[in-house]
Amino acid sequence: MMRVVAPSAHRFVLSCPKFPLSLHNHLLQLPLYRIRTLLNPPKTLRCLLHRRATMATEPPLPGTVQVNDKILLTEKETLIFKRLKDVLHHFNLNTQLRVAGGWVRDKLLGKDCYDIDVAIDNMLGREFCEKINEYLIKTGEDVQGIGVIQCNPDQSKHLETARMRLLDLWVDFVNLRAEDYCENSRIPTMRFGTPEEDAYRRDLTINSLFYNINTDTVEDFTGRGITDLKLGKIVTPLPPKETFLDDPLRVLRAIRFGGRFCFVLDEGLKEAAASDEVRDAIKEKISRERIGHEVDLMVGGNQPIKAVTYICDLQLFWIVFNLPSNVEPSPPEACDRLCLALMDSTSKLIQSLEALTLNDEQRRLCLYAALFLPLRSMVYRDNKKKKIPVVDFIFRNSLKLKAKDAETVISVHRATEKFIPLVSCITSEKDVQHAEAHCGKILTDVPETSKLRILLGLLLREIKEFWPVALLVSTLLYPNGVLCESSAEDLKLEKSEELFKLVKDVIVKLDLENIWEAKPLVNGKDIMSILNLKAGPNVKEWQQKVIEWQLAYPTGTADECQEWLREAGAKRARMDDNV
Repeated sequence: MMRVVAPSAHRFVLSCPKFPLSLHNHLLQLPLYRIRTLLNPPKTLRCLLHRRATMATEPPLPGTVQVNDKILLTEKETLIFKRLKDVLHHFNLNTQLRVAGGWVRDKLLGKDCYDIDVAIDNMLGREFCEKINEYLIKTGEDVQGIGVIQCNPDQSKHLETARMRLLDLWVDFVNLRAEDYCENSRIPTMRFGTPEEDAYRRDLTINSLFYNINTDTVEDFTGRGITDLKLGKIVTPLPPKETFLDDPLRVLRAIRFGGRFCFVLDEGLKEAAASDEVRDAIKEKISRERIGHEVDLMVGGNQPIKAVTYICDLQLFWIVFNLPSNVEPSPPEACDRLCLALMDSTSKLIQSLEALTLNDEQRRLCLYAALFLPLRSMVYRDNKKKKIPVVDFIFRNSLKLKAKDAETVISVHRATEKFIPLVSCITSEKDVQHAEAHCGKILTDVPETSKLRILLGLLLREIKEFWPVALLVSTLLYPNGVLCESSAEDLKLEKSEELFKLVKDVIVKLDLENIWEAKPLVNGKDIMSILNLKAGPNVKEWQQKVIEWQLAYPTGTADECQEWLREAGAKRARMDDNV
């Protein structure tokens, strides 16, 4: 059974004249270790005052989240923890081993978790790993390699972490720590700490729980972790503004966990996160790599809309998705809400479309493409006065994500513009000549009935496996490709769903699903030989014409394509002679 250790405090409280009588009744409810820390101000005193203030305004409510009353260990976890206790007993170590953070939270929520972080109270993680290996040698077992991850504050690694495999599972070992922050830096000075100090220095109460391996108990040193978990609340152990000014990255972590679990952000937390001081601290103290990492976890997570909604509600959208100063044109008012609405609609479409199968990468970039859709026509000028898409800036500079992500999303945006007239052709609202003009591709010497297949095929070869993403996003822009503030209200998901299914069925019927994998029937070397050409742009032009011919005649052979190539080349030569 889960239990929280709470030794009697009566004698200690009554013997302390430091506490006024009015606080005695409250203090008597606290474990002895918490009362002792009150004599070590100032941070521990702020911890208590914060706890009292938040709990006083939020009376306990019936639990809204199903939380287990005990942690059920898997067979492998049981064996791992037994091995760790065997090491303690063998060397007669007076050491407490505690699993910290996310593993405890997830296990209490009944979720599987394979990320075991062991916090040690009186030695470094590397030192304890060495003890494990000494024990393995004495028992005649194979020694395990120890990986040491050096501290890297820029990547939120404030202390050295040791890692080794136990029963084919990686386990991290680190010492308990306390943090002291200085002004204008989110990188703290670290020192060995008590379990309570370690719990209070964590970002959220739900992440501050420990599972004591020695005693098989859950420890809630903030006194709020289990309650907030049951209530589905995102709360900081310390006062939120102090917490966020110490390390503004915690704002994004609070948003991410709030979205991930669909938990409610504490009102005080929201007020602090939206304050000018914290907003400025996010801009000045957090590296863009860290912002991008948190955002990418949100977008790739199970509740991206909830997370981005929190970002908008806290007025952090343009702090997170920072724009260059010289944007042309400037984003319209409420553009952030339109971005969110389009992302929300896209997420709902992904869930509702049985005909759509996206892998994790396609889904992630699809949501990014929808989120930045209102920004697709915006540009800025770089140092060489060259116009660059703003979306490229967001990925490369604001979020520091992969350049390939930026290229893919920009390609999706361009493909959506080409999809719209093709959708009009399929729905018979426009003829194929309209699509040719809009796509900038006038087709000659091909059957009229083949033009739609050619245009669709060329577009799919351009966007490749991301064509379902581009098609889905284009249905949000259909029919005129214009977005405005009212667009979010006007979106009809049923219509978008019908359009997607209709166009996808046509693509399947025309056998174009994987058309980018089709190789040219005539390669560049043969084109040069048949048409007597030298290497250069003319060869590339004829290679494109070969692809168009293949799309027009899907059952055509290589010999037939070569014959057509000779005839087309001769015709071109006659036309050039006449000119």
